[in-house]
Amino acid sequence: MLTAERMYQAILDKDVSFEGIFVTAVKTTGIFCKPSCTARKPKRENVEFYSTPTLAMQHGYRPCKVCQPMLPLGETPTEIQKLLDEIAQNPFAKIKDCDIATRGLEPHTIRRWFKKHHNMTFQAYQRMMRVGHAFTQIHEGESITASAFDVGYNSLSGFNTRFREIFEKSPRSARYSLVIYYTRILTPLGPMLACASPEGICLLEFLDRRMLEQELRDIMQRLDATLLPSQSNIHLLQLEQELQEYFAAKRTQFSCALHAPASEFQTTVWKTLQTIPFGQTISYKQQSILLGMPNAVRAVAHANGMNRIAILIPCHRVIGENGALKGYGGGVHRKKWLLDFEQTTTKNIPSKTIF
Repeated sequence: MLTAERMYQAILDKDVSFEGIFVTAVKTTGIFCKPSCTARKPKRENVEFYSTPTLAMQHGYRPCKVCQPMLPLGETPTEIQKLLDEIAQNPFAKIKDCDIATRGLEPHTIRRWFKKHHNMTFQAYQRMMRVGHAFTQIHEGESITASAFDVGYNSLSGFNTRFREIFEKSPRSARYSLVIYYTRILTPLGPMLACASPEGICLLEFLDRRMLEQELRDIMQRLDATLLPSQSNIHLLQLEQELQEYFAAKRTQFSCALHAPASEFQTTVWKTLQTIPFGQTISYKQQSILLGMPNAVRAVAHANGMNRIAILIPCHRVIGENGALKGYGGGVHRKKWLLDFEQTTTKNIPSKTIF
């Protein structure tokens, strides 16, 4: 169970993984905050916890101006979204700090946001997008020289050097490389990273999952692929739409194509996960029996933990034989939230309104 003591520790740690699980209401100030709020922390006796911002407001609290708890976690500020849209529409553009300043924005603020959310500066992000566009052109049959000049490079050697720095391979190899496109999707439980190969969704994980980098390396090695950002990939757009419907309690089944390369055993285990009905759970023991391996509970549980496509391959619907919520890559608190949400949805939403 998520105790008050655990929630208080989460706000002391500014733990973003608890976003969407609860809000903290401060009796002495009359405000409520996200768990990750950077404002000074209140004493334990001065706080109470609510599962939603709506409940906090119904009890007379107002939202904090520092963390803005009414906004989704990870939501991109409007001014930065405009920059992202401009770069996506024109990857050849070179927006300098002086251009940012003329728009009434602080260059260091933009730089700090990109470092936090993309692990690179805004200028580095622009270079990656330009070279990424060239990668796509080469992959689709355009010549290396033409692609280099198209994205603004006057020197082929300079383009080759930058290409190798970003992708760790030569431009010539791009023609034969598989491309995995990725995007960031906001959810009530925090932002998720979604990846798609030409065959379908190959990864969907919460951004704070500890194994995320390892999973990315694994899928790229398995498919011998290069990772590129995208705001227009057909699989990712469909996924984002279906996740919105899921969290709005209007969808209980997903129709996105999936691409989950794995061992034969893992593939078999993941297929059983997809047979668990929305709003229901089974135990690891029951899952093992379904697989015809009643004594392989630990192996099955481990295979569940290696699942790279959260929610769509619903490993959160598997619990302990005694009803306990066992480990979950996104955090046990998220597992509980998803199970409660699905069970409530099943009870309250008329079947004709659900996909």
